[in-house]
Amino acid sequence: MRKKMSLLGLICFVSILFLSACSNEPKQGESGNNEGKVSLTMTAWGNPAEQEVYQRAIDAYMKQNENVTIKLIPAPSDTYLQQLLTQLQGSQAPDLFYVGEVQMAQLIATGRIIELTDFLKSEDSYVSIDDFAPGIWGPARRENQIYGVSVDSNPMLLYYNKKVLEEAGLDPNEPQKLYESGNWTWENFQKINETVTASGKYGHVLENGAHHYFSWLWSNGGEMYGEDGSFVLPENERGIETFAYLTQNVVDGNFIYAGALPEGQGGDAMFMSNQTAFVSAGRWFTPMFSENDALEFDYIPYPTNTGEQIEPSFIATAYLAVGDHSSNKEEALRFLSYYTSEQGQRDRLEDEGNAVPSVKTADDIIESAAIPEHAKYLIDARDIGKVEDKQALVSGLSDQLESILDLLFLGQLDLDEAVDRLEKTANELIEANQS
Repeated sequence: MRKKMSLLGLICFVSILFLSACSNEPKQGESGNNEGKVSLTMTAWGNPAEQEVYQRAIDAYMKQNENVTIKLIPAPSDTYLQQLLTQLQGSQAPDLFYVGEVQMAQLIATGRIIELTDFLKSEDSYVSIDDFAPGIWGPARRENQIYGVSVDSNPMLLYYNKKVLEEAGLDPNEPQKLYESGNWTWENFQKINETVTASGKYGHVLENGAHHYFSWLWSNGGEMYGEDGSFVLPENERGIETFAYLTQNVVDGNFIYAGALPEGQGGDAMFMSNQTAFVSAGRWFTPMFSENDALEFDYIPYPTNTGEQIEPSFIATAYLAVGDHSSNKEEALRFLSYYTSEQGQRDRLEDEGNAVPSVKTADDIIESAAIPEHAKYLIDARDIGKVEDKQALVSGLSDQLESILDLLFLGQLDLDEAVDRLEKTANELIEANQS
């Protein structure tokens, strides 16, 4: 009798446990006891103001998807690629990460990022391939396979400091007046910088890197590569003329090379403290500059040396990619598509955001921007600009050429020596990339 009672008690106890478990199961759409919770990580370079912009879309997505937590991990730009490659090698990278257009070829070559085409064509994606400006894919698309989605775009142009111009005895809107009259030329740009430096301030801060030197090359109708991807600078007169113009202005003191500035001092800081007249960038300086009440600035396209009012400039583009090691690939892909969609770009780019939309339906963000006065030049620059798609396809080429140009701008190589080294390095890496 006692055994029977014990068996009956055990059955009742198990039944109670089962009913209790059933009653505690989360309802559809709920994630009780943390079940169904997904945690993602994302890394990106950028100054503190830019990181705040990225966070806007992350917060908006988490608000709509309460089961998802996304942690943004800022990373220094100067060691970003090497750190990411090391993390990917050990499957320790964040789930999602920004990839610059000049980094994309190397990331694809690792085989550790997810191919996105099928997902972008699916109903699970917040954005479709056709939503983007056609020329924005650049090196992220390989034979119709997509490995990264443009988070937005940043056509390069110049920022000019009105206070510095005025203190040099110039009209603070001199660049604007020259541009509108069709006289925004290399010659007049040099004259303005001569006047500024004579007043004791700095002129243009010349930066190294593909974003900058391609913009200057194209402003003169110059090229470094042929249609077949071969290195053509030595035979391209306008290309040689471009580097001669830049280096001579550094030598003459009209431009100051950013690589020669004291450690920790960059063109953006000099511009913010009203020490320099011109810096080159995309929209990414705008949030930080807008917060400085002592700064009066505006945009202007690059001056040209072709007789045209405006020439193409480099469109700097960051792509968002997903690591193949991610343990939450499905949710990472969904977030990637939201972050790069029209809504995700609106979350980030409205109210003095740091970039220009890459989706075609959100240009009103720029057209209605209050700061600076000529924000529309960003759209003009994007529409005529281009994503460089030859050098960017050769892994490591941009870094190698930048090292040689650094020596040129520092005065440690003359132009002929620099061109010879550029040609030799480019041909070696292009050949190695084709083998």
